[in-house]
Amino acid sequence: MLQLVLALSVSVVSAAVYGSIGLGWRRRARIRREILRLVAALHLEPYHAALLRNEATEAAAAELVLDGYLRIDGEGVARLTEEGRDPGRTPSHPLPTALLDAVRRHDPEPVSIGWIDRRDEQYMVRRSAYGSERQALLPDLPRVPDGEGSRLSACCGCVGIVLVMFFWCLAGVLLLAERPHGAQEWACAGVAALGLVALVFAERAGGAVRARTECGDPLGDAIRAERHPAFAALDEQQRCHVLLSIGDDSRWRGVDLVVDEDDEWLDDKVWWEDAYEYRAADEDGSGATPPGSG
Repeated sequence: MLQLVLALSVSVVSAAVYGSIGLGWRRRARIRREILRLVAALHLEPYHAALLRNEATEAAAAELVLDGYLRIDGEGVARLTEEGRDPGRTPSHPLPTALLDAVRRHDPEPVSIGWIDRRDEQYMVRRSAYGSERQALLPDLPRVPDGEGSRLSACCGCVGIVLVMFFWCLAGVLLLAERPHGAQEWACAGVAALGLVALVFAERAGGAVRARTECGDPLGDAIRAERHPAFAALDEQQRCHVLLSIGDDSRWRGVDLVVDEDDEWLDDKVWWEDAYEYRAADEDGSGATPPGSG
């Protein structure tokens, strides 16, 4: 009689445990398919993808360089070309247009793209407005449940594990406490034993389900798939100059001139002296070599 009770109870508990694992598998697989479908149907604008990668400003600078609006030298100094100074000419996209307007506000003082990217308030406002506009077009991706979103569900899961472990220990002790007699009791004892073994592997089965239904970050993968076409079209030297300029937010500051008494070059020249030499070279048109570029 005891073996029959154990067989029935262990079978019910095993069915409940593996049933919940199966339902979780079905739910996670459905959500995963929905996420992959939404991401596959999404067509990100190159500048939007660059913005999500924090590369929008360097992509805009690359386009301005390619289209002849901007020239960036080996020290990261960004200066307008004749086409860039023409107010009648503007890029078709709002981000490079905002960057070009920012450089025009600093002209003829030398300025770095990094300074504009992190310090020019008007440019940052226009970039944020573009990002907010594009962000509204992103789909609301469902979240694959991981058991960490709700304290109540996490607590219930912990309590369930404790109860299953307590039941497993109790059933195991009772199964070994009395020797079965007859074929029927031996069969019931075998069923109970198999159910207890199945419960031992329940956690491993749950882990396998989570691994097979793991969604990862498909949207992030799509965003990081490739760089902006304008940046990819630059040659190696232009690419280095753009990256140098985007990484410099303190040396070339254009009209945002703040002189620090302790901000000196190693050759005892303060940085704004170089800035005025750059400006003088532009005004003279003499083709003088900028300081430090030789």
